[in-house]
Amino acid sequence: MGRDTFESTYDMMRDKLRGIMPEFEIRHKAELAYQINQLKVERNAVILGHNYMEAALFNSVPDYTGDSLQLSRLAATTDKDIIVFCGVRFMAETAKILSPEKTVLLPAKKAGCSLAASITGEDVRRLREQYPGVPVVTYVNCYADVKAETDICCTSSNAKAVIESLDGDRVIFLPDEYLARNVARETGRDIIFPVTEPRASEEDLPNLKYTMIGWHGRCEVHEKFTVEDITNIRKQFPDVLVLAHPECSPQVVEASDFSGSTSAMISKVKESEAPHYLLLTECSMGDNIIAENPEKDMLRLCSVRCPHMNEITLEDTLEALQKTQYVIEVPEDIRVRAKRAVDRMVEIG
Repeated sequence: MGRDTFESTYDMMRDKLRGIMPEFEIRHKAELAYQINQLKVERNAVILGHNYMEAALFNSVPDYTGDSLQLSRLAATTDKDIIVFCGVRFMAETAKILSPEKTVLLPAKKAGCSLAASITGEDVRRLREQYPGVPVVTYVNCYADVKAETDICCTSSNAKAVIESLDGDRVIFLPDEYLARNVARETGRDIIFPVTEPRASEEDLPNLKYTMIGWHGRCEVHEKFTVEDITNIRKQFPDVLVLAHPECSPQVVEASDFSGSTSAMISKVKESEAPHYLLLTECSMGDNIIAENPEKDMLRLCSVRCPHMNEITLEDTLEALQKTQYVIEVPEDIRVRAKRAVDRMVEIG
């Protein structure tokens, strides 16, 4: 997405971001974006921007934008030497898992994730001991050591297909509690959480239509949304289209009109003719949809930002390229095992 001159960069950003940001801030951000776009050519780098990036970054420097899996798969096909992943750490790790020969940079030193931090590889090994022979499905929003202990990864959009691809009557689904409950409800299966609930006895298991074994991990952004939020919005805007990410609680998902991944939500807004839209997900994505679809009426009633995604800025992205800063490394034994789980997910689609 490189730009030849500062003025062309500024004009492009002003056209997209007017009404979202003040003009003086757009000009300042355009100066940074221009420097980044020049430097990424010099460094033979590709920049990936997650859908949750701030509007100024999302709409200026990424060569590709999308959800974490889309971006990692694109990274695996690049001929660039450096991958700059404007997202959070588990996303950059996934890019490194798929592209071990590339230098992968995360612009912020930490940029963690409450959901990914809720579980470790050791936790998965203990669950395997407790439920021997039960396949482990792990949401791709986890760290490399967890992926390495996993049979197959999934995304929020293909979790149902992944689970249904497995043989047997039980599955361990980690680590997102709400995504697990939503998929269990969607597939008509029962779910237990052995960390806080007694383990179902072996004689009870045959009586269950299907047993899914979950984990109490949550996204600190999506768990904030409530059914009351939706009820209050519908009172003011009865014809609003409410879109919820499946990391929201089952009650919120059920009260919404549509639930899907960030990419699915973006597509739904583009395709729909609804008079109003409310996104129940990380709120900067609303700004990015407005920039791409200025004719759509996105209700600006959300103020929930991911503090980890918010760590990634244009300033940090510039510095990462200047200093080759915050290089992501994944030990080879972990990378190889994690890649098997990711590859199996990609095969299902």
